[in-house]
Amino acid sequence: MRDELAGWLRQLRDLTGRSLRELERDIHVSSSSLSRYFSGQAVPPWSTVVALCRAAGRDPRPLREVWERAKEQPPTSTTTAAPTAVRNDLPHDITAFTGRRAELEVLLSTARNASVVAIDGMGGVGKSALAIHAAHLLTADFPGGRLYLDLHGFTPGRDRVEPTEALRVLLAALGLPPGGIPDGVAERAALWRSELAARRAIVLLDNAVDAEHVRDLLPGAGPSFAVITSRRRMVELDGVQPISLDVLPAGEAAQLFVESAGGIRAGDVGEVMRRCGNLPLAIRVAAARLRHRPAWTLDTLVERLREGEPAVSEVFAMSLRQLDPAQRRMFGLLGLVPGEDIDAYGAAALAGIPLTNARSLLEDLVDVHLVQEPAAGRYRMHDLLRQTAVHADGAAADPAPAIARLADYYLSGLLAVKEQVEVLIPLPVTVSQQPPALPGLGDYETAVDWMDTEWLNLTATLALAVQLRLDTPAVGLGQLATISYGRRGGAAELHRGLLLSLPAAERLGELRVLAAHRYLLGAVLMRAGRLGEATPELEAARELMAAQGDTVSEAFALLQLAEIRMYTADAGGAVELLRRATALQPPVEAVRVRVCTGLGQALVRLGQHAEAREVVSELAASMPGQDRQTERMCLEVLGRAALGMGDVQAALSFAEQAVAIDRSTRHPIFEAASLTDTAVALRHLGRLDEATARQDEAMRLLEQAGEPHRMARSLLPYAQACLDTGDRDAAARHFRAALEIATTHGLTYLVTAARAGLTRAS
Repeated sequence: MRDELAGWLRQLRDLTGRSLRELERDIHVSSSSLSRYFSGQAVPPWSTVVALCRAAGRDPRPLREVWERAKEQPPTSTTTAAPTAVRNDLPHDITAFTGRRAELEVLLSTARNASVVAIDGMGGVGKSALAIHAAHLLTADFPGGRLYLDLHGFTPGRDRVEPTEALRVLLAALGLPPGGIPDGVAERAALWRSELAARRAIVLLDNAVDAEHVRDLLPGAGPSFAVITSRRRMVELDGVQPISLDVLPAGEAAQLFVESAGGIRAGDVGEVMRRCGNLPLAIRVAAARLRHRPAWTLDTLVERLREGEPAVSEVFAMSLRQLDPAQRRMFGLLGLVPGEDIDAYGAAALAGIPLTNARSLLEDLVDVHLVQEPAAGRYRMHDLLRQTAVHADGAAADPAPAIARLADYYLSGLLAVKEQVEVLIPLPVTVSQQPPALPGLGDYETAVDWMDTEWLNLTATLALAVQLRLDTPAVGLGQLATISYGRRGGAAELHRGLLLSLPAAERLGELRVLAAHRYLLGAVLMRAGRLGEATPELEAARELMAAQGDTVSEAFALLQLAEIRMYTADAGGAVELLRRATALQPPVEAVRVRVCTGLGQALVRLGQHAEAREVVSELAASMPGQDRQTERMCLEVLGRAALGMGDVQAALSFAEQAVAIDRSTRHPIFEAASLTDTAVALRHLGRLDEATARQDEAMRLLEQAGEPHRMARSLLPYAQACLDTGDRDAAARHFRAALEIATTHGLTYLVTAARAGLTRAS
């Protein structure tokens, strides 16, 4: 019942169109208390419910019974797992939403009897505001999800989101794994319509270029509803309800200005509206400036507006003139940000100023509506202001220094993450200028969370660094990207990033840098199953490393080459390479241990299980608490050796310990391998249902990560376990699935293995 009350309170909050800070001021309840009431953590006093209803213009009496039942309900235990939330990507409802009653009524009624509405109008006229406000009002009518996608059709300096990519994002938002999303736009569109037909969802497609831009994104038959916004009319789309917006009527424009400015001031509101062109965005910017200048009258504001042309751009220019030099500089630099948003640490690096100064400047810009804060501590700029921003302080003339500073911030953060996730390969990454500050990344969970949050910004900065020929940060970001992809999957995307930054690595002319780049290219190609391409890259990297006397890196290159030998059933060749790596005597103990675990894997492939166990058993005893990934690798060898020696119970124990480590380090790729080892052992123990569940979980993780090579490699040992335990039908089914994946993705060496397995199972 608390959850039901919280849901009603959130709807009231959305109807008010006010932020937590504004509600705190208006109904005299602290924002922290309001947050607890809206989340269901606490039940508010009845007087607070009444105050919220009054702010939203609703009668509180129907909520009295819900409130009383919620008050009697004991607090929910914090250990109880929360239900999976329905996807809700809608931006926060705009404050002081004013006017548009007729258009809003058309939109709401269309949602009851049609599937698509298209809102068109000039930039800044309030298309997105109307669409978002309506979507919030329709929340209860579309329980299947509320999806939002900015198509960036008119974003200065940014390419639009093409339909193929838009469909990938939307399908992923519905929970489809990367491996389950087809490549072609027609196939993705068909899957998208099929998914929407099974649920009642609302989809907001913001800033479309034209009808063709969104044609493949529209729902088909079914109860879902789409809202499109564009600066162009969608006359080419049949059956779409159009809503064309003009600037606000004088009365509504004045009302919006007064509410946004915090009240009536002396002077001529009409003249201000004329100077703003009755354009909602311009009105909000002008009102924000007035609100934060208590001594000004409307005549003061009009005087500022008269100094320039009576155009919308002049409103922005007027606002910029009120900024002090530091605020103006920060505003201009934020227009260069290549990603969707930025945090205060990144903004400090971008500007090369202390963190406290950056935070203060960001708050100033948020207050005057020149920068948005969609989430606490995250900042973004409205599309219409971005072009103004890049020319505000001459930043666009030479963006390279600022982008280099931003890239160094991301490089510094990734180097801190590298220490936490135990990446042992030395990467010659150079940070030219230390950032003013870094967030606390001193523990594994925080470091990984930071990397996940910043990921899109990191990749966007990499692309811009390449474009600006900032070779040192481009190479560093390309190489350090392997940290995230190694954990999350996505070998194809990693390969693209490394290729993108390869010319920069070559231009630097440093052999260590080029060797590391070649090594990473080879490693990712191997991971994708492209063994013929991987081998020459790794050999080239090894030769460069050997020429520099870098025995640590050379040992890693030999380790990767040995893994390719194991993939191609040449375990003897793998042992030879690993003994060469051991003979190098790399000075880092952890590297020697990794080579020994690789040797153990090769010995298992050769059937020399006792020797494999002997090689790693001493290592496993010394590693706990020091290097979790190496400990996991030791457990993997010990488990497979135990299985080969007939000790299935020990094999299961080792595999389950490995799964626990994989989960504690949030490494789904390794977890999938350990789950397959667990499933194989359970098969041999006759615990078939448990084995099936573990293998299904492994395949789900790999499918979500988009790792077809590893999926096929996971299917083969499990299929063999089914065959070894007498279940020929199950064995044939899994061999056939491996064959299909291998054939589809050109994994030639696995095609042969899968066909041989099918022959044995038939």
